[in-house]
Amino acid sequence: MRVAFTVYRGNPRSGGQGVYTRYLTRELVRLGHDVTVLSGPPYPELDPGVELRKLESLDLFGGELPFRPPSPFSFPDSVAFYEIALMLTGAFPDPKAFGVRLRRMTAEIERGFDLVHDNQSLNWAVADLAARGMPSVASIHHPITVDRRLALEAASSLKARIGLRRFFSFLPMQAKVARRMSRVITVSQVSALDIAREMGIPHSRISVIPIGVDSEVFRPLPQVRREPGLICTTASAAVPMKGLRYLLEAVKALPDTRLVIMGPHDDSSNVATLIERLGLAERVQLAGSVSLEEMVVTYARSQVAVIPSLYEGFSLPAVEAMACGVPLVASSGGALAEVVGGLAATVKPGSGGLLAIAIEEVLADYEAALFRAEQARIEVLKRYSWERAALLTEVEYTRALAGSRG
Repeated sequence: MRVAFTVYRGNPRSGGQGVYTRYLTRELVRLGHDVTVLSGPPYPELDPGVELRKLESLDLFGGELPFRPPSPFSFPDSVAFYEIALMLTGAFPDPKAFGVRLRRMTAEIERGFDLVHDNQSLNWAVADLAARGMPSVASIHHPITVDRRLALEAASSLKARIGLRRFFSFLPMQAKVARRMSRVITVSQVSALDIAREMGIPHSRISVIPIGVDSEVFRPLPQVRREPGLICTTASAAVPMKGLRYLLEAVKALPDTRLVIMGPHDDSSNVATLIERLGLAERVQLAGSVSLEEMVVTYARSQVAVIPSLYEGFSLPAVEAMACGVPLVASSGGALAEVVGGLAATVKPGSGGLLAIAIEEVLADYEAALFRAEQARIEVLKRYSWERAALLTEVEYTRALAGSRG
């Protein structure tokens, strides 16, 4: 099949959407399909055989100076003015602006491809293609309405809540577009239930296809010595849904521990402020965005990896940590209990005290914890394979094509 794979920002360091884009398209090509990724910046890292079509934008959210427009002389096209207007009203511009640019390619996509697979862009251009009879598949990792709800709950002022509602103003569009897709793919049973409830999509059009882990990258490093008391986590410090405040409270309660946080952050974030308030500046490292190699080394150095999220639609960091053979403690937020079921210690989300108890129990009998981690690695590689994900995605393509033919 000739597949147009659309994603508004596809770089692996921009989040799980970028990881999904790289590995799923690689495996689809290995199955014999022709895949072209149409992406806005930051652009994806793709394997040989996968074509990239760049839809250039201002990248206002992810550029060197976020939300600061460049000179008009550097605008890539007239859509840039629309991006600026959305930003100036407090909205997140990328999904809508990407859709406007993609709409210019509607005729080309109809002529050149058998179907479109949208990776959570869910813009009007994709809806138009579906309305014109183009077989359409959408990957929705989890409904972003959950992110909005948790962010609003964490907001400290009316002004912040108003700003968040404006920022997430693309969500009504995404829900309407999702309901027009031939098939919807998601990554867990929990996400499937939440998508059906929050976006109004019939369960019969949703299929659960767990994503995979790259076992060649995420692996144990026996030559690296584990450092006593070292804990690590992978999360954006600016996203309340990731539950970092509860992990910091747990570290505060465990005086012989240190914490490395891998993921984007800025010095003005609430997490940075909380680190100072809890007196943890000497024990917590905000490592920022790190390379995959640095991440794997950090897992190898750590005695425990922790995923304290309030909600996850899947959690690649959880399966990546287990693939590295490090003992894992995770909350049961969202799909986490489903994903790590039987392979890691889980606790109720939103409690620093419960996290502290679980971490302490792992450290108290560490040889047993390491043995369980070795068994977890074996099992997680069986459960979560990109090859299997591509094979099941191929089935969804066939269903979408059959549906378009009546």
